[in-house]
Amino acid sequence: MQAMRAAAIMLMTVASFASAQQFPVKPIRVIVPYTPGGGNDFAIRTISQKLTESWGQQIIIENRAGAEGNLGTAYAARAAADGYTILHVDVGALCINPLLFSDVGFDTQKDFLPITMTTEQPYLVIVHPSVPAKTIKDLIAIAKANPGKLNFGSSGAPSQIAGEWIKHLAGIKMTNIPYKGAAPALIDVISGQIDLAFTTPAGPLAFIRSGRLRALGVTSRTRLDFLPDIPTVTESGIPDYEVSGWYGLFAPSGTPREVVARLNAEVARILRLPDVKERFSRAGMRPVGNSQDEFVSYMKSEVAKWRRAVEITGVKGGSL
Repeated sequence: MQAMRAAAIMLMTVASFASAQQFPVKPIRVIVPYTPGGGNDFAIRTISQKLTESWGQQIIIENRAGAEGNLGTAYAARAAADGYTILHVDVGALCINPLLFSDVGFDTQKDFLPITMTTEQPYLVIVHPSVPAKTIKDLIAIAKANPGKLNFGSSGAPSQIAGEWIKHLAGIKMTNIPYKGAAPALIDVISGQIDLAFTTPAGPLAFIRSGRLRALGVTSRTRLDFLPDIPTVTESGIPDYEVSGWYGLFAPSGTPREVVARLNAEVARILRLPDVKERFSRAGMRPVGNSQDEFVSYMKSEVAKWRRAVEITGVKGGSL
């Protein structure tokens, strides 16, 4: 009996390995828990095009926005653990939202296997041209003269914290307007419905260059190569300020390790391609493609960093 059980386990292991070696044999669905048109969407569509070229299988992007990314992320956590439904999500949903909400509908550590970090990127502080601010210092002066009257758009916890942190360090009041994705926030800044927004660079670039938006600062430690005239927030008089976000791919817990490893290797290869690196660079994103172990370790450090940011800014669940 034991010999038969051992043989059955061996056959299952061999079958699982063979299946992983053949993966993928059908289309792969990628859940994006935000609206189309934002940085998350841009990043995964860039990668998906290359995956389709190399694997010959369609990559279907499914946007499931709502509840600050919690809705789509929870949906992905319940998907079949076979590698054919994966999640492309940002630091906000996986590392910050669990610090803010009592029940996000998933457990980051138990429900997901990290595949790889795809990109990391700072945020831009963008304003409608009607706002008479040419610099971050101007913005702070306007906010101090008009407490609470300026409103800023955010699309998830990282971008809101980027705004709340400036408020805290500069001692100003601004009103946050939450959005289900970066694209709707961007549209409302362009139309003048809101004064400013904190958003990843990919969406607003063309509008900045055409003059329909004005970029006041970048939230990273260093300036962006493609926008060298836009100073960092730190350069603009707010020391010790840095906020950057990232996107990553995850599989539901229980997905065969061999499948996860195959996804990791192929996406990492794609992120090293010169044309992909150039496209991301033009959008203000740095392609990463780290190992699974590196990604797990990095996420632990991110939770600690963002916990401190939440404590400092006082952001709470439900205010997003």
